[in-house]
Amino acid sequence: MLAVIISGHSIHKPEPMFIPHSLALALLMMVTSAICWGSWANTYKGVKNYRFELFYWDYAAGIFLVSLVLAFTMGSTANDASSFLNNVHSADRSNFFYTLIGGAVFNLANLLLVAAIDMAGLATAFPVSIGIALVVGVVSSYVLQPKGNPILLAAGVMSAIIAVILDGKAYASLQKAASSLSRKSIVVSVISGILMGLWAPFVTHAMTRGRSLGPYTTAVFFTLGALLSCFVWNIYFMKNPLVGTPVNFSGFFRGSISGHMLGVLGGVIWGTGTVFNLVAANFTGVAISYAIGQSAPMVAALWGVLVWKEFQGAGRRAQIFLALMFVFYVLAILIVAKANTAS
Repeated sequence: MLAVIISGHSIHKPEPMFIPHSLALALLMMVTSAICWGSWANTYKGVKNYRFELFYWDYAAGIFLVSLVLAFTMGSTANDASSFLNNVHSADRSNFFYTLIGGAVFNLANLLLVAAIDMAGLATAFPVSIGIALVVGVVSSYVLQPKGNPILLAAGVMSAIIAVILDGKAYASLQKAASSLSRKSIVVSVISGILMGLWAPFVTHAMTRGRSLGPYTTAVFFTLGALLSCFVWNIYFMKNPLVGTPVNFSGFFRGSISGHMLGVLGGVIWGTGTVFNLVAANFTGVAISYAIGQSAPMVAALWGVLVWKEFQGAGRRAQIFLALMFVFYVLAILIVAKANTAS
């Protein structure tokens, strides 16, 4: 039996859904979300001769399916008012709209980020996009839900931004020669970052206003918004790709079973991280949970170093940038965690 905290006292009764009741558990869930967000792209590395626009359909289905599974399991441990289905029936309709819009905004941002990486390279696109997303997402979420110490939260975000910049410099130092950057690639990176930060306030609104959505309900409708918006965003980019030639649906049906499975697996990994981040936000507030979750580039860099050997033979300059990047990310997590207890 889990303890439900009411007015500072504990009574023992079945929990309507699984949510953390300690900072340690919430922090574990936020770090897990960062691991998932920084790991899902590995599934695409295993796909051969399969365009990302086609892979993305499987990925979008995967993020929705896993959020639905977790909603009916972790989010429905008892028939209580806040369990998943009861929350769906009782919440304000407007909050579903906000969450669906948040999912659609995220989806467009994610597609633009991939295109920006293709155009400008990881070293430029990722730091620009995620750095902007960190500031926009944390600040806008905090305005809607001022939870946590603002000075410490700002310091944590600055540490994370420095880490993102160092991550970009580490990758840039691997390049044999500097690639020419087009204005288009920088503009796409900036737009991606703004949109990547804007999905958080939509979710914050849905989880804090009126008859609000619980974290599992939010996750289901957020990922549903992402999936449905593929019929607008992804179809558009299939016909008008920012990089490469147009692609049609026939390629999807010619794709290998392993390619489809890896796409769904990528979605399951990212979706699990998203559910965990939203569930942790139920305890810490969206701004803090989002900030720690956005340490995903550190995880991606670890994959690059340990598994894909991207830094094999890298010079001392790249190694120093990489080491400093890890230091600043760890510092960011510690400061943001402290912001929750020092409010």
